[in-house]
Amino acid sequence: MNLAYRICVGVVGGLVLVAGIIAIPYPGPGWLIVFAGLGILASEFAWAHRLLRFARERYDRFMAWFGRQSVVVKALSALLTCAIVIGTLWVLGTLGLIAGWVGVEHPILESPL
Repeated sequence: MNLAYRICVGVVGGLVLVAGIIAIPYPGPGWLIVFAGLGILASEFAWAHRLLRFARERYDRFMAWFGRQSVVVKALSALLTCAIVIGTLWVLGTLGLIAGWVGVEHPILESPL
């Protein structure tokens, strides 16, 4: 029974961790989801506990560094985030879908997939 529980914790924690990693570049709780996934894994695995501690330290250091940066660096970061979100929406076809709702049809809005 203990092995089955550890396998379930590993699968659920791994899925949450992967979802968090995918969500990192997007606005929202990407890092929170990553830490939640590592927390789930750390409840049963010592390596995940060490990785969670390491990741939290690096995240805190990065956020402290980022907080000391100029407005230009912060603005560039916001632009990069916007570009990632818009690029993803374009690739997934969301831009073409929404444009069609408001009557805008243009080939560049269509997904390359």
